[in-house]
Amino acid sequence: MSTDFAPIFEKKFHDKVIPGLLMVMDDHLNPRVQAHAGAALVNFAEDCPKPILTIYLDTIMGKLEFILTAKFKELVERGTKLVLEQVVTTIAAVADTAEEKFVQFYDRVMPCLKYIVQHALTPELRMLRGKTIECVSLIGLAVGQEKFMQDASDVMQLLLKTQTEEESDLAEDDPQISYMISAWARMCKILGKEFEQYLPIVMGPVMKAASLKPEVALLDGEDMKSMQEDDAWQFVTLGDQQNFGIRTAGLEEKATACQMLVCYARELKDGFADYTEQVVKLMVPLLKFYFHDGVRVAATESLPFLLECAKIKGDDYLREMWAYICPELLKVVDTEPGNDVLSEHMHSLAKCIEVLGKGCLSAENMAELMKTLDKILKEHFERADTRQQKRKDADEDYDEEVEESLLDEDDEDVYILSKVSDLMHALFGTHKVDFFPYFEQLLPHFVKLLGTERPWSDRQWAICIFDDVIEFGGPAVIKYQEIFLRPLLQYLLDPQSEVRQAAAYGAGMLGQFGGTDFAQPCAEAVPLLMQIINAPDSRSPENINPTENAIAAVAKICKFNSSLLNLDEILPHWLSWLPVWEDEDEAPHIYSYLCDLIEANHPSVLGMNNANVPRIVGVIAEVFVRDVLDKDSEIRTRILNLVRHIQSNAELFNVCITQLNPEQQLALSTALNQ
Repeated sequence: MSTDFAPIFEKKFHDKVIPGLLMVMDDHLNPRVQAHAGAALVNFAEDCPKPILTIYLDTIMGKLEFILTAKFKELVERGTKLVLEQVVTTIAAVADTAEEKFVQFYDRVMPCLKYIVQHALTPELRMLRGKTIECVSLIGLAVGQEKFMQDASDVMQLLLKTQTEEESDLAEDDPQISYMISAWARMCKILGKEFEQYLPIVMGPVMKAASLKPEVALLDGEDMKSMQEDDAWQFVTLGDQQNFGIRTAGLEEKATACQMLVCYARELKDGFADYTEQVVKLMVPLLKFYFHDGVRVAATESLPFLLECAKIKGDDYLREMWAYICPELLKVVDTEPGNDVLSEHMHSLAKCIEVLGKGCLSAENMAELMKTLDKILKEHFERADTRQQKRKDADEDYDEEVEESLLDEDDEDVYILSKVSDLMHALFGTHKVDFFPYFEQLLPHFVKLLGTERPWSDRQWAICIFDDVIEFGGPAVIKYQEIFLRPLLQYLLDPQSEVRQAAAYGAGMLGQFGGTDFAQPCAEAVPLLMQIINAPDSRSPENINPTENAIAAVAKICKFNSSLLNLDEILPHWLSWLPVWEDEDEAPHIYSYLCDLIEANHPSVLGMNNANVPRIVGVIAEVFVRDVLDKDSEIRTRILNLVRHIQSNAELFNVCITQLNPEQQLALSTALNQ
């Protein structure tokens, strides 16, 4: 439930689930129950919003530290390790979500974890050691370089010792290998540039694992019978008496090693440039490694990062690399049989386009891509029709299991549609209005997706695509207004929150980029946006995102396209809707506009005789409590400067402070003194 219904489940039921699981973890007479409770807490923590988990952090870690100490003692005295393995994994998951909030527990758990890594060397403790290596690296990532540096050298030496001195002793199926590879990737992320010195040591084993060629065999029926009992092989029947077999040993390590190369390229950038050629030559053929989805996913994910790394080598080198990548990537977008992997190929292509910019696709490339997208969209509608017909023709064999299968297919198709949107975003973002002629080849599909009779997810992604048309097309988008304008306004009040969110974002884009020709539609949008915001349940977990997008949209319309609006009437309402904190993308637009209004001494915001200033300071304090803005953002600096200006009037500032709760006072004071 924690995974399937995240994050709504975590937001609604944290006060019942976390105390309940911690209580069950006290069942020392039943270690298997303890371990299951720890595993459930991992699932809950992984998708739990950080502010919620932070509320329980002291309680959770108090319990986990106690169990860690007790079970470590049991390991030494009796050799039992089931719960210890699980509690190490649970601590890792909690640290991963808590991030820098975990710093206070670092010194209490790290010595014990390092001791396990140093001394858990016997074969039966390999899994424990591997999980502890994972935990140490995840904690390091959570607390950051500054705190972790005190142990970074020791941890690196332990990893190096395992990799170099013990490499010959590590069996192919040793569970430590995959944990080690992942830990190296996290250490790379923690150390950044300082990790480059270790590349000559780690690249050899990683490339070796990533280059593994699986053992395959073509077998007849008799041979198949004799090998079927061997768990190390998987078989596919090709036809009469013909079976294809593959030895699966090493495939997971191959996938993990490929993912590690993704991490190195992503984190080290130009520091990884000298390895780009050999890695690209490894990864591009792996786009068609049909024995393992994870390998193809890592291969395609690596490509935009490798292009970023290669930039330092110059334009000619980059062009040559892209010439090698592009035809193969376009081909797999067209031919990939697995929807999960196809979506990753599409996302990778979108990112490559964003890295390289306009002109990276030739006319032939663009024609090929439009043809492929046309096919993907046609198949989307065909599959939806087929599923709808199956539901209509339901007979006695139709049951919950069949419907669940159809819903899974729905979800797969929606995810593919979201990647079509990613590609449209990349192409409009790089080509602007020059992409219009290609867009028009696909336009009939997007018009169909907008229809009121379509499923809500079709309408959501159609609106998202037109949001990009507006954002990157600017005033020229007026040529499409007959297609998108009425649906955009209509869907602001759609029952489905995701559709409302997409429409609200589009209304904001229309205000910011549409120009004066769209002043009337912007004025029409504002009362509809206000309906979203003022709905009784607008701040519930299900509705908070469309609500905050609507608040941002009103801000953008007021700032950029307000010629037909009465701002003195709207702005007091707008101020009353603050603070916002959930949508990290929209919050900067909202608080930037708030700064504009305060800096301009706008009377509708400040109020008569600065009556609204305490309310404004309360909003700002909550921004710091919620940690909404990046610490180095320009908007954060502007907000602090405004507070300091208010602070210069001691009497007014004192009135403001007395209206804050202790948490807000502390957050504001901390921000002012940083």
